[in-house]
Formats: sequence, structure tokens, C-alpha cells
Amino acid sequence: MSAASRAPQRSNRAPQSSHRATRVRRRATLAAGAVAAALLVSACGSGGTSGGGGDTGYVAGADGIATVEKGNRADAPDLSGKTVDGEQLNVDDYKGKVVVVNVWGSWCPPCRAEAKNFEAVHQDLKDEGVQFVGINTRDATVGPARAFEEEQGVTYPSLFDPTGKLMLRFEKGTLNPQAVPSTLVFDRDGKIAARSLQALSEEKLRKMIDPVLAEK
Repeated sequence: MSAASRAPQRSNRAPQSSHRATRVRRRATLAAGAVAAALLVSACGSGGTSGGGGDTGYVAGADGIATVEKGNRADAPDLSGKTVDGEQLNVDDYKGKVVVVNVWGSWCPPCRAEAKNFEAVHQDLKDEGVQFVGINTRDATVGPARAFEEEQGVTYPSLFDPTGKLMLRFEKGTLNPQAVPSTLVFDRDGKIAARSLQALSEEKLRKMIDPVLAEK
């Protein structure tokens, strides 16, 4: 037997513990992806009603629109930053107008379904003291958001909020956005008057806006 044949053969196989660690990491990655996907599906859906009661101060209708009586409304949080087009925007500058805030993402089918309805109502009411503002969320870059706006013909501005930090500024117990899409109506004093957590037709969107617009 030669010296070469007597020498211990070096194995190319990784230690078994290394394989186990790799499998564990792979399973953890897949599980995390599944959770993220589940959250995405649950957030981007038809939404639903949200009941009032307790000290929330709001009442939810059978149509999925929750409202708060004037005098019991919470202040809207600071919603400011760069828009999808790179401009600076502060929603607080629109006090004195009724403000419609729509939370959307280019990846969200219900957002796509309602976009043209929002633009139509925006065009109809923009000269009557109503300002539309979008909050684009969970788009990692502005490219898909800009493409969405161009495709859907959206002309009002949208704040770019890829991590959802603007949504987290709404206090718990108030009418806050809890899904994508969500729509909120602020009264002329910058207080939250109405909310929906579902894609809206023109009819439902007008139903949210008209009572607030009629207030003196």
C-alpha cells in the first residue's frame, strides 16, 4: 500500500451540524416569507366594518364607513414629507379645506380598482374646497408608485411612505388606517371625521365626503 493510499482521505462533505444549521435558517426564512405574505394579503383586501363603542367615539355604519360627530373628533397627526414626485408636502397646510386621505400601494389590487373613482371625485370637488392626498405605502421605490399614478390618471399628490411610518402616527382608539386601502376624511379644522377600510366606489366616496363638506 502506497503512502498516498494510507493517508486519510479529506471529505468534501460539510459537517452534519452545518447542514442542520443551513436547514434551520432556510425554514426560518421561508416561514418569515409566509408570514409577510399573509400579512400582505390580509392588509390588501376588501376591508370591512369596524365597530365603535367604549371610548372610541365613533360609530360604524353597515356600509363600512365609520364616522365621528363634530365636537368628538381627534386631531389628525402630522402627515408631512416628500411626495412620490419628490416635492415637499404637509397636509396641515390644507386646514380650511375638507381633506380626503387615501392609503394605497401599487401592489394592491383593491387600490387599483378604486383609483379612477378617487380621481373622478377629486376632479369634481377640487373647486369646492376638497383636497385629495394619497399616502403611498410599502413600495420600496417611487418607480412603481409613479407608474401606477400615470396608468390610473391620478393627478393629486401622494406622500411616499415606504415603511408605513405615517400610518403609525394615528393614535389608537381613533379613526386610524388599519389596512391598505384605507380612506379618511378630515374636516376643515384638521380633525378626523370619517374612515373606510375598503375599496370605495364613487358613490361611497361621495357618501363619506358630502356630510363633512356640508358642515358650517
